[in-house]
Amino acid sequence: MMRENESEPDGSWDPAEGPGAPPDWGNWIPADGFGPQPPPRPPSRRSGRMFVYVLVAFVAASLGAAATVVVSHHDVASATGVSARDIPAQHDDPAVTGALNQVKVEHKVEPGLVDIIATLGFDSETAEGTGMILSADGLVLTNNHVIDNSTSVTATLVDSGRSYKAKVIGYDATQDVALLRLEGAAGLPVVALGNSGGVAIGTPVLALGNAQGRGGVTPAAGIIDALDRSINASDSGSGVTEYLHDMQQTSAQIQQGDSGGALADNAGQVIGMITAANTSSNQAGGTIGFAIPINTALSIARQIQDGRASTSVYIGDPGFLGVAVATSTSTNPQQQASDEQSKLSQQDDAGDIAGIGVGPGGAGCIQNDTQVSVPARIAPALSGALIVNVFCGTRAQAAGLMAGDVITSVNGHAVTVPSSLGAILANFHPGDVMSVSWTGLNGELHTASITLGAGPVR
Repeated sequence: MMRENESEPDGSWDPAEGPGAPPDWGNWIPADGFGPQPPPRPPSRRSGRMFVYVLVAFVAASLGAAATVVVSHHDVASATGVSARDIPAQHDDPAVTGALNQVKVEHKVEPGLVDIIATLGFDSETAEGTGMILSADGLVLTNNHVIDNSTSVTATLVDSGRSYKAKVIGYDATQDVALLRLEGAAGLPVVALGNSGGVAIGTPVLALGNAQGRGGVTPAAGIIDALDRSINASDSGSGVTEYLHDMQQTSAQIQQGDSGGALADNAGQVIGMITAANTSSNQAGGTIGFAIPINTALSIARQIQDGRASTSVYIGDPGFLGVAVATSTSTNPQQQASDEQSKLSQQDDAGDIAGIGVGPGGAGCIQNDTQVSVPARIAPALSGALIVNVFCGTRAQAAGLMAGDVITSVNGHAVTVPSSLGAILANFHPGDVMSVSWTGLNGELHTASITLGAGPVR
């Protein structure tokens, strides 16, 4: 899961020059990953330099090209099980003047941190990052990209080493914020929350996170050297590009695994959530890291805790149909198969995916995205969403859906291209029953009622 930014725009701004950078510069990778990267965009004609950054979580293995059909839903407030009083108020204590007292700040912040391991069950990966405890009963703030595509999440207290299963309360993929609940937790230490609105350039800070996924906390001192930075970040696994804005820039040495960790001021108050950093060792200005201002992150967390879904905020678990469909924009299933095979072949040539190949239509099922293949036989439908594979043990497999089948409608709404399937199902969630119609390999028409399971976070 790697994310890359645009190449540096026209101009020769140097990170060491401080404020004034153009909004899009450098290549960016998510803090959760050592996954495959898409080819970088060429640098600007006026500048031969490219800055390489990571969004700092720690991921291994690779992804398939097909789209796993997960249906995100908008839920009601009661589904969160979270009280509006659970997230504490922010402090606005003045930062301690003078040199950073690293030992004192670390001693204050570290007990409120957790190491996060997200299992990406359908991708054969794990992602490792960091989280900040907001409430004694286990509310945890982290980056969405740390738990993106996860099928289960665990969190380990940095101080005691005790581990908890974590439930995803909700997330905002566009702002890269997620809120978790540690199941069965009580009496936990919490981080002190500061006011990022009062942060100034030159403020000493300490970054604390699960660097390189080693477990525990690795501190890194620095300063705030710019504010209001913007990034275009793309995820090579999903192909989704997101625009992160109003970021804090810091000279602290941020590493992969630090995602979701704390950027604290001299008073030991968290003023930012660590999200990204550069991966190049030859930057003129040294290490460049980025954090989401804590005011921004907490505003989203409070919206999630109130159960207020929106076009970007999702509450609870997404529903899961259990099929991998083509990612082509064509309405013709035969063309969808051809487009998908081209993508898989390109990834196979790059060494990104294991087990690529053309499989017989309707044969077997897959356990994860690395086993994606394109069926040799395609149902004779004129339009729809081509199923390239079905995941083992899912509701779709139980209903008789097979690779090579073409989904043509859901609850009476026509499916004309693969992307329209996700759009139609956008308001479904686990436990919902929907009517799915499809054309089989021999042209036979099928309709079945399928109860959605719980799917990976998107």
